[in-house]
Amino acid sequence: MAVRATISRFPATPEALESCAVQWGVAVTPFAAADERGQPPTTGSGGDRVPRCEHCWAYFSSHCDLERWGWSCALCGTLNGFDDDTARRFQRPDACPELNASFVDLDIPVDEAEGGGDAVQARPVYVAAVDLACSEEFLELIKSSLLAALEALIPGSLFGLITFSHKIGLYDLQGPIPVVKNIFIPPDLEEDGLPVALEDAMPLLSFLAPIDTCKDRIAAALETLRPTSSWERGAASGQEEDTVLLGGRGFGTAMSALIDYLSSEYGSMFALARVFAFLSGAPDYGAGLLDTRRYGEQYASKGVDADLALLPEQIPFYRDLAAVAVQAGVCIDLFAVTDEYTDLASLKFLSIESGGSLFLYANTDDSTLPQDIYRLLSRPYAFGCVLRLRTSSDFEPGNSYGHFFPDPQYENVQHIICCDSFATYAYDFDFAHNDGFSRHTDPAVIQIAFQYSVIEPVEETWGNESQSSASNKFCLKRRLRIRTLQYRPARNISEIYDSVDPEVVLHILVHKVILESLDKGVREGRQQVQAWLALLAARYNQALSSDSRTPMSSIDIDFSQCPQLQMVPQLVFALLRSPLLRLHEEGVHPDYRIYLQCLFSALEPSSLAKAIYPVLISYSSPDKQAFPRHSLSRAALIMSESPIFLLDAFTNLIVYYSSTADPSIPFPPPRDCLLRTRINKLKQDRCITPKLTFIHGGKDDSTLFENYLIEEQDADGSGFTTGSGFVAFRESVRNVAAEIVQEEMGS
Repeated sequence: MAVRATISRFPATPEALESCAVQWGVAVTPFAAADERGQPPTTGSGGDRVPRCEHCWAYFSSHCDLERWGWSCALCGTLNGFDDDTARRFQRPDACPELNASFVDLDIPVDEAEGGGDAVQARPVYVAAVDLACSEEFLELIKSSLLAALEALIPGSLFGLITFSHKIGLYDLQGPIPVVKNIFIPPDLEEDGLPVALEDAMPLLSFLAPIDTCKDRIAAALETLRPTSSWERGAASGQEEDTVLLGGRGFGTAMSALIDYLSSEYGSMFALARVFAFLSGAPDYGAGLLDTRRYGEQYASKGVDADLALLPEQIPFYRDLAAVAVQAGVCIDLFAVTDEYTDLASLKFLSIESGGSLFLYANTDDSTLPQDIYRLLSRPYAFGCVLRLRTSSDFEPGNSYGHFFPDPQYENVQHIICCDSFATYAYDFDFAHNDGFSRHTDPAVIQIAFQYSVIEPVEETWGNESQSSASNKFCLKRRLRIRTLQYRPARNISEIYDSVDPEVVLHILVHKVILESLDKGVREGRQQVQAWLALLAARYNQALSSDSRTPMSSIDIDFSQCPQLQMVPQLVFALLRSPLLRLHEEGVHPDYRIYLQCLFSALEPSSLAKAIYPVLISYSSPDKQAFPRHSLSRAALIMSESPIFLLDAFTNLIVYYSSTADPSIPFPPPRDCLLRTRINKLKQDRCITPKLTFIHGGKDDSTLFENYLIEEQDADGSGFTTGSGFVAFRESVRNVAAEIVQEEMGS
């Protein structure tokens, strides 16, 4: 569990919080294998026996004060007595991890009646749902992706294959020859569901095939997949042949039927079923049909904000379906491979609200889908998670951000359907009363409790031998992870500024601006970000200036006295230049914007910072790094005089050789060099597969690389200017900050 705060020295009073203008909150990666310093948790058992505070229900930790007959809560100070069980346990400190550590991960006993223990058949279940209203190229990509997925699945897993177009195809993968049963989807939305339930067409136990014995048969079934013809789809929908266009994609009906199909075995055969849905376009047939004509509207001529019109969902169908999926124990990952408008604004809820992920690929040629799905299945994940953040009594959580949903009964409790080691969530804080931290010498305390389930293979020992072997059986384990942290209140604003973590500030800022964009449009989101930076600059200058009547020309927009803040203007400028906040008329596709919103709101702070403001590293040769970081400008490249640059933009890795590079330097760089080693390490540590591109300046088209040199681009436009992009932006922020200072001096 990694926890990073925007500031490591908390503001002591509400006045100090307002005066510093820094975002106050934390980013939490609950299922990370270690903390932010790389230290793993102390593990053990007895997660159900950790003492709880009688007043605030916080868990005991090593930060609590021990008395002879009780303990004082580190959060609220309440004195709690020991019950007999705790008194006996605490006599053996080595058996009580919570006594010795502030970061623990403890097993919780699970009754077999609740689906736990070694005897339950909690087998991993995976289902691929493939769009057949597609092209041959799309299907070839999906086939190769599913073959990669099969290699990542552990033996004993169950796998099912379903297709959809104007009909649903269920595949029996357990026989010597793949057999498909087709159920036609009614074209009339008024009709009540499918003519035949999927369970009646094929029993679920026939549909789900064990990976270890049926892998070759699954691969053979994938080879039989063919796109449905437009004639076939037209005949099914009752259209004339000469009027049929590509379509007949009954995605909504198929997913609704599949969730109902799987729900019958939830809690007995499986604890979580993961569905991989592959789409080549918008659903345009049956239930959940989406009207893509809204993308073609001439919003500018109507005086309508296109971004505000295209970001909300059209219909609640997929949000409602996600809620049904949660109740059925089904998590859906959505992979869209298309450059056409698909209305991800409506479809996204099916994935993110069921605990899955959303992926978008513009074409099949250079898609990283096979690598992405392999990574997705290779990394561990938790499910059925409950996340609870508690604070000491002087402050409290405000807003929470991320792909979870709040508990309907308890405050500050979030439910997470499926969570991997990269998934990150955020909270911001506010004071509980006007006194702030009443005793400035006492630390502020945060406690995060994360309860989750995992499926683990059961190893069986044969006879009296010490040899054990995988039995293709699985058990459900429940665990409780607790992290308690202390933060000292700052004595002055300078201490606050010196403790800023700019990546976490950006993390919370991005969450806020995404919500603002969805509510009021991208323009409002842009204005919110710029206004905040100007306010931060004004507050910084007010705090550090010896003369409160500082003239406008001396406003320090570079935060020259505070290294921790110096990257903030560049991060904000890059955020304004990113497709997340560029305007519709600049050519940003609404589906791509939705994809970035979903991706960015799940990334941990360091990854998000790279995605917003890429890291540019120079190399004097493939085996020698020259400088660890440059600004994103052409001037930086020229001044560097290095021949090789590596640009890490999180989703893209670009190796750029300057046009003046010595011809004797091998291009592309050799596979055993330092640069390649760095690239391989970056690719391994990422939740998605970055595209790797090699560009030789003067020989290849350098547009992709040059587009990332944003500091010479206008904040409000996409073209290169006379080199005044970031410079002009700084001046505009300086002017607004000066106006704030002058206005507050006047009042």
